[in-house]
Amino acid sequence: MIRGRAATDSPRPQSWREGEATSSACGSPGNSGSSQCATMELGPLEGSYLELLNSDADPLCLYHIYDQMDLAGEEEIELYSEPDTDTINCDQFSRLLCDMEGDEETREAYANIAELDQYVFQDSQLEGLSKDIFKHIGPDEVIGDSMEMPAEVGQKSQKRPFPEELPADLKHWKPVPSSSSSLSCLNLPEGPIQFVPTVSTVPQGLWQISGTGTGVSSIFIYHGEVPQASQVPPPSGLTVHGLPTSPDRPGSTSPFAPSATDLPSMPEPALISRANVTEHKTSPTQRQAAGEVSNKLPKWPESVEQFYRSLQDTYRAEPTGPDGILMEVDLVQARLERSSSKSLERELATPDWAERQLAQGGLAEGLLAAKEHRRPRETQVIAMLGKAGQGKSYWAGAVSRAWACGRLPQYDFVFSVPCHCLNRPGDVYRLQDLLFSLGPRPLVAADEVFSHIVKRPDRILLILDAFEELEAQDGFLHSTCGPALAEPCSLRGLLAGLFQKKLLRGCTLLLTARPRGRLVQSLSKADALFELSGFSMEQAQAYVMRYFECSGMTEHQDRALALLRDRPFLLSHSHSPTLCQAVCQLSEALLELGEDAELPSTLTGLYVGLLGRAALNGPPGALAELAKLAWELGRRHQSTLQENQFPSADVRTWAMAKGLVQHPPGATESELAFPSFLLQCFLGALWLALSGEIKDKELPQYLALTPRKKRPYDNWLEGVPRFLTGLIFQPRARCLGALVGPSATAFADRKQKVLARYLKRLQPGTLRARQLLELLHCAHEAEEAGIWQHVVQELPARLSFLGTRLTPPDAHVLGKALEAAGQDFALDLRSTGIDPSGLGSLVGLSCVTHFRAALSDTVALWESLRQHGETELLQAAEEKFTIEPFKAKSLKDVEDLGKLVQTQRTRSSSEDTAGELPAVRDLKKLEFALGPISGPQAFPKLVRILTAFSSLQHLDLSQNSITDLGAYKLAEGLPSLAASLLRLSLYNNCICDMGAESLARVLPDMVSLRVMDVQYNKFTAAGAQQLAASLRKCPHVETLAMWTPTIPFSVQEHLQQQDSRISLR
Repeated sequence: MIRGRAATDSPRPQSWREGEATSSACGSPGNSGSSQCATMELGPLEGSYLELLNSDADPLCLYHIYDQMDLAGEEEIELYSEPDTDTINCDQFSRLLCDMEGDEETREAYANIAELDQYVFQDSQLEGLSKDIFKHIGPDEVIGDSMEMPAEVGQKSQKRPFPEELPADLKHWKPVPSSSSSLSCLNLPEGPIQFVPTVSTVPQGLWQISGTGTGVSSIFIYHGEVPQASQVPPPSGLTVHGLPTSPDRPGSTSPFAPSATDLPSMPEPALISRANVTEHKTSPTQRQAAGEVSNKLPKWPESVEQFYRSLQDTYRAEPTGPDGILMEVDLVQARLERSSSKSLERELATPDWAERQLAQGGLAEGLLAAKEHRRPRETQVIAMLGKAGQGKSYWAGAVSRAWACGRLPQYDFVFSVPCHCLNRPGDVYRLQDLLFSLGPRPLVAADEVFSHIVKRPDRILLILDAFEELEAQDGFLHSTCGPALAEPCSLRGLLAGLFQKKLLRGCTLLLTARPRGRLVQSLSKADALFELSGFSMEQAQAYVMRYFECSGMTEHQDRALALLRDRPFLLSHSHSPTLCQAVCQLSEALLELGEDAELPSTLTGLYVGLLGRAALNGPPGALAELAKLAWELGRRHQSTLQENQFPSADVRTWAMAKGLVQHPPGATESELAFPSFLLQCFLGALWLALSGEIKDKELPQYLALTPRKKRPYDNWLEGVPRFLTGLIFQPRARCLGALVGPSATAFADRKQKVLARYLKRLQPGTLRARQLLELLHCAHEAEEAGIWQHVVQELPARLSFLGTRLTPPDAHVLGKALEAAGQDFALDLRSTGIDPSGLGSLVGLSCVTHFRAALSDTVALWESLRQHGETELLQAAEEKFTIEPFKAKSLKDVEDLGKLVQTQRTRSSSEDTAGELPAVRDLKKLEFALGPISGPQAFPKLVRILTAFSSLQHLDLSQNSITDLGAYKLAEGLPSLAASLLRLSLYNNCICDMGAESLARVLPDMVSLRVMDVQYNKFTAAGAQQLAASLRKCPHVETLAMWTPTIPFSVQEHLQQQDSRISLR
């Protein structure tokens, strides 16, 4: 695109506003594209530059106005349309810039021309030449080698808003349509276009554009696919010189482009030309391999490249030994919800198994999908939640390795920081310390690297592992302000700046945390929440095989699997990767001793077996001292300790040698931590069992089985209650005595009596579902017959776990308790998230006579049993399942109910089965509660399946915006319920006279109907009279509630006087 010089044929005195109006009228759309306007009248420059910028003048006219003022003595300048004439005089433009910089009034409007180069390069007048033609032009490949720029232009910069933040209706951004006489364009065919900087000859497919006075020897435009680097002819003397680059403005040739120092948190793509460059899809190595023909982006500085490669090398290293065994687990989309209507505390929602939304594609695709839905220049918070031992830290390391291997191209840099390194309230740090010094391996980075990173925060992924470790810093979530970029501050202030989006604004924060605690409550507003589901039974067994393969003991693989299968309780606990690894470690030690080995049946026995030999070979009292440290740290919600906290150097040396404590990644030389959270829980329980400092009457509080407003133990060490009962009640010789010796168990007998008396006084029927499950686990760990019998015999006949998560260990211990109780039970397993194997095991128990579960989970279970040929279990599952009463609260509930009816119809048509499903046949109360928004959409689906419920007695359709059409369809299906339906409620819908007529017509056929409620609808006196007339034919109906504001009260009174069964209340 080459522009011509603007001139006037007959200059006359006028203000610049008049000239603006004249130029605006020239070539307007109203001229229908004519080229009659070949002149442009421009007057002298009057007024301030601020007024000029706020006018309707075409920004291109600024060049012409200033050019006319500079050409003294020339009264007439022709308007050329030849493509070889350029009107943009750089010297004149530079003086214009200096004058505008010196005018104080223009400083506020300086940002309005921050992207004048965008207007020039993306002129909307060019319809034939795509603006994307310039996206491959580097800073040295643009025309004009003679253009110079004053040094003071690059030195003087001010704060300017982002281009997207400028008003969209600025008048001077609207280009004036120009006639063909003032501008000539080259129309090119469709297809990719590439500028080739140097060629010797003009091959086929290249067009050459040249002209005198343009400052360019030749421009070659290639149409079609870009030739490979090897196919480009050798360079010759023809070169395309570039414009000089503005200081501190990489990739831009305009002096108006914002500088890097002006916008420290602005993403790098915003500092270059506004072409559609999808830079985030390429890594530095991919940019180098793309060839020199297409120069996509300026290369990174050498120091940044070196840091990038060293960071990749840091995270690319695979863990060795058992920690390096990779098992892909499901990544489930999660959400937080209030635990109760009266509580502000939030906990993980528990979806049914079939309702789980898996993150398709794993962690890489999940992060990529989350990044695509982010808001521009907004920090994105992604949280990964999971219980202790589910593998969150391993998953965080897998994310870092995935980036290092090139599977996360949307991020230039990834920094992984364990949160225990940030639990330092008294220290003072800067942002670069968080990125480079506090990670698992300190990184060496120059200031240039840090400057590069903060310019492009949207390309940064910051991983904070074990977020619950920051509970001591929880005030940062509610701090009023964060620190400045270069301001040293405490870690609390640094975290406040990150989470309040004042530091690295636009980056991605990835958190891993346990789904409880004060900090997790704030994650309900995170952009994305995920949950680690743990191992399935098949994955747990595969892990055992891989463990012994990595240990070089492949001959013991089958024997180890047999040991695990002989202990179903431990197999159910193997859904936790940490516990699965602990089982493998104990199996390895037992198999080395002999063939008669067997695994314990409790978690307490598992950890006693792991610590037994280490405790006996240690210094006297060392294990008890370590247990005290574990308990004290747990009371403070911490898992790391300092070397000087050990009572002696011998205890510290012994604990480190046996692997009971270790240096966590990223910690200082003096910091130590327990290798797993469950080991800390076990040691804390060991201290409670051995300590004489704990009063006997206080001991039951640490079981946390009875709710109290104030208790000293807040259950942060959530495994303590089960380990404590196991250590206290299991035989001394193989449990507590095996750890500390017989002489150290003096207080254990007295504590056993206290806990036994407390547990036998508990009434399981009065406990909440979560506490009841914890009591069953404690009784199982105790292995004391009296306590177990007391708990199982006191279980109520109807057990509801509605909304309480049931893990595989919960399902196992519940099934064991139901079998031992010797009575029949009815279970409510809705919204428990129970897996199919656990649901099948509970349903198959002979003592379970009825059960309720999610419709989708139950139908899936039936299908699985049918495919595996388990006919007896399938029959039992169908006979025991019930949905009474059923309340549809979502469209999915109606769809699942339809699938249940379809299953019955399929079952009835089968030759080997006969009869109705008890769940459909025995349903007596159905409530349709989708509300006025979703109700009209789902109501037709409900009407189609109503005929299947032959025993339905109560049908509640209130407040669903049912219309006349819905009432008509309902009237068609009601006769099938005539023999059973007792109550029908259509309260507060949108039924008018036609709908009332449909109901009145079917009312005499409803021989069993006793109560009908049509209050607060929209039918008038006509519809009311039809219902009243039909009621006289129904002596069996006891009440017709019919009051509605659309019926005159006098009419309602008259109808009531005629029939007293009409209710107006």
